[in-house]
Amino acid sequence: MNKQFLLMVAVWLSAVSPSMANAAGHFVYDQVARQEPIKGVVVGSDGAPIPGASIKSLASNKGTTTNERGEFTLQGAAGDKLVITFIGYTQQEVVATSTPMRITLSGSNSQLGEVVVVGYGSQTKADVTGALTQLKADNIKQGVNVSVDNMLQGKVSGVRIAQSSGEPGAGVDVFIRGVGSIRSGSTPLFVVDGIPLSNDNVSAGGTDFGLGSSEPKNPLNFLNTSDIETITVLKDASAAAIYGARGSNGVVLITTKRGSRGTSTLTYDAYLGTSKVIKKLDVLNADEYRKAIKDPAYDHKGNTDWQDVIYRNAFVQNHNLSFAKTTNTGSYMASFSRMDQDGIVETSSFKRTTARLNAEESFFDDRRLVVKLNLTASDIDETGIPNGNTAGSDGQLIIHALMANPTRSVYDSLGGYTNFNMNAHYNPAYLLSIYKDKTNTFRVLGNVEASLRLFKGLNYRINYGIDKSTSERNSTIYPNITDRTPLGAYAQNNLQSHTTLLDQYLTYNRSIDKHSFEVLGGFSYQQFKFAGTAFGMINIAKQGQGVDPEYNPGYSGTPTIPSGYAQENELQSYFGRVNYNYDNRYLVTASLRADGSTRFGESKKYGYFPSFALGWTLSQEGFMKDISAIQNLKLRASWGQTGNQEVPNKITQASYSLATSAGYYLYDDLKVVNGVLVNRTANPNLKWEMVQQYNIGADFDLFKGKLYGSVEYYNKTTKDPILNIPSGPLSPTTTVWKNVDASIVNKGFEFTLGTTLIRTKDFSWSLDVNGATISNVIKDLPVSELYSGSISGPGLSGVNANIYKNGYEAGSFFMLKHLGYDKDGKDIFEDKNDDGVINAADRQIFEGAIPNFNFGLNSQMRYKKFDLSFAVIGQTGGYLVNNTALDLNINSLASDRNVLRKFYEANANPANAVQLSTLYLEKSDFVRLSNLRLGYTLPLERVQWLKSVNVYVSASNLLTITGYSGYDPLVNTTKTVGGNQSLGIDYTTYPAAKTFLFGATVKF
Repeated sequence: MNKQFLLMVAVWLSAVSPSMANAAGHFVYDQVARQEPIKGVVVGSDGAPIPGASIKSLASNKGTTTNERGEFTLQGAAGDKLVITFIGYTQQEVVATSTPMRITLSGSNSQLGEVVVVGYGSQTKADVTGALTQLKADNIKQGVNVSVDNMLQGKVSGVRIAQSSGEPGAGVDVFIRGVGSIRSGSTPLFVVDGIPLSNDNVSAGGTDFGLGSSEPKNPLNFLNTSDIETITVLKDASAAAIYGARGSNGVVLITTKRGSRGTSTLTYDAYLGTSKVIKKLDVLNADEYRKAIKDPAYDHKGNTDWQDVIYRNAFVQNHNLSFAKTTNTGSYMASFSRMDQDGIVETSSFKRTTARLNAEESFFDDRRLVVKLNLTASDIDETGIPNGNTAGSDGQLIIHALMANPTRSVYDSLGGYTNFNMNAHYNPAYLLSIYKDKTNTFRVLGNVEASLRLFKGLNYRINYGIDKSTSERNSTIYPNITDRTPLGAYAQNNLQSHTTLLDQYLTYNRSIDKHSFEVLGGFSYQQFKFAGTAFGMINIAKQGQGVDPEYNPGYSGTPTIPSGYAQENELQSYFGRVNYNYDNRYLVTASLRADGSTRFGESKKYGYFPSFALGWTLSQEGFMKDISAIQNLKLRASWGQTGNQEVPNKITQASYSLATSAGYYLYDDLKVVNGVLVNRTANPNLKWEMVQQYNIGADFDLFKGKLYGSVEYYNKTTKDPILNIPSGPLSPTTTVWKNVDASIVNKGFEFTLGTTLIRTKDFSWSLDVNGATISNVIKDLPVSELYSGSISGPGLSGVNANIYKNGYEAGSFFMLKHLGYDKDGKDIFEDKNDDGVINAADRQIFEGAIPNFNFGLNSQMRYKKFDLSFAVIGQTGGYLVNNTALDLNINSLASDRNVLRKFYEANANPANAVQLSTLYLEKSDFVRLSNLRLGYTLPLERVQWLKSVNVYVSASNLLTITGYSGYDPLVNTTKTVGGNQSLGIDYTTYPAAKTFLFGATVKF
């Protein structure tokens, strides 16, 4: 009975009987009302919307799917039975109501229904065709993590984190699927709430006062790790190609917390703890040293452990207060945090204050317009120590402490610091007292995003973001008794950066029977501005006299020539992606991005980065549905290209300067007029480094969630690498920037396995393990070799440890082969040329700067109100050049310095010359209990105003099993040469810390 027929009946009855017509009209009204659309939203148990869920009415047999916000509209009537299904969730039947419905699906043991973040959107795990891993806050919140990159350690297969320094706030090296570039770095692209961050520094480096220039601080320090909701790592080109020119090293997507469904929450999270050096190096103590020396003048009658002098038990505390609320039309989250961490080396520290506001509000009917705001501000104060990477064998604080004679005393008889009265070797406590290094960095990151539904299935989004930072670094060395800047000096380095982003894109979703489409197309523009200044003073006042130069630089001394710079570059992009799903069985993803960058030449400004991926969910096939052991089995294959634009600005353009060396005599008075000197040869044909990657993978969920995971094979090849190589004949400069025909190949296998070993009412235990192999080789390099990895040591100026050469892995080692000692303790080296003379021609290539296997193991247990978790990480197949051991060689006994015990016990001869050899090449294999946490949730049944209280104790870096004799096998000191990145070198890096915490999370 349709509405038109009922209306005709009502009109006819009005002529016969008004009362009958009245009744018929009410009947018609009821029928029309019953046909009002059924509206609602489908969410998971955590309140997150579920896009792509299927809703079917049993009364009309009509169906629809939810949009990206989990919303649906279905023609039907109140009282109809609806069936809601989605992969990874238990099927549910509900009765339709006349008001908007909220349907919560319970997850099965399968993880397929989980929504994961991808570039410019989200997908369910069941629909993903690329290689990606998403971590949630509960999986990554362990121990003290100053920056987000540290949180990835041991959590994602194919991702390796190496410390450049254990100093609080120092940078780390993140490698996703190996080393893909010689000089453009291996840092992935980080995207925070839709804003791609620049990989450029946001703080200045430290000035070299003869103690080495220290690295800039980690640019990711600004983000409060307690604010993070998810971290998604895009590993293959299919997943990362939507970011085109900056996706070659992988992409890390970070989303921050928002208001959750339900009542408002007020959360206070805090911990207090103490840290100490992870281990001490095994140098001779005072009694052993007295026995070892031949010259009694080297016995100074003291007894000092110099490592104890500079290292300390450091205090750390962190406080985080957050408020979250969800309303009928939006959500809000605000947080405020304060972190205060003392370094394990005296005087070093890291202090950070952050504030964040995330807000979302909807307008008009049915959430047609949704506006989001993300804003974070951070203020960071850091103090450093004199421990620069560019220092020689005698320039770092830590190497001075290690080689200090243990028979010396810290203080002399008058209470002052003992003067060692030696060139190139000083009292480390005195060095700390005369040196100050303070850095302040203020950074604001924010964006406003608006989403407008133009009509059903079609949404327009605009995203405007800014990233602005200012940094000031004040470095001072006061007048001193050493031969390193003895008259004192002060330097201030300032850095400002400002990035602006504008994204606009359309997304169209449509489902027709068993076919589902998502089409994305958009435009992006990003502008990067950087500026810096530097000035300083020499011959400054003595420490304690007058005003410190950081507060009044002009108080005393002679000013140095100030300097400055400003740079700007732009990136303009067009991108598109198509996702197709047929019957939840066959999946296709294709994307294309075109990037135009001002960093490249006029004829090569644009690069094009396509990708293509296929997925086949075998478990949805009819022939697989009767196999009860398999809940999900999906095969994936992908191909794609990404780019790398991480090169200096303006290198495609010629550079000139006025110089006397290029001058000439113009007048009769024989005065030289400066001439024009060409500093850089132009190359308008310079283009992107291009990375091409193949990936084959499989996802599985077996035995009703008892075993789940994925396996991957990848082949990742970097082509057209950018190098600064020797120029051809008639070139005005000796080198030129250009793309070469070489390639760098990374390939290997990855796996992730998870299992729920036990799940009962009172006890549950889940375990996951991940691992990755890697093989790296350089091919077709047009030069015989490139060098990097400068070595610090007496008489070793200009000696490099790394070599890039065809047929070998990136950053292989180049050195003499040490065979042992003869009967007199003299070094024996392999005479490669068999000429009876050991020299540089006898150096050989040894591989192993890149460990060929990395793994992580993570476990979570719960017994009633107790929870216990632990994480283990490790690596095998790698080597490190222990540059620290080289400086603590046996010949130090002949110069009033200390040595490593192992050289003394090997009866090495103190007369041995220092040579770079395999004597200092050590395996970097290790297994580490990186975190252990025990928590207890307090019973609060009688406390109405508290939702939950969890108290816990945890330990980080608790146990390390390794044969490496240095402080930490998971290290990579920056020792670049000519811009070529160094790999596998450890030079007195600020050590990692072993930390113990007590904390609590309180929810109101």
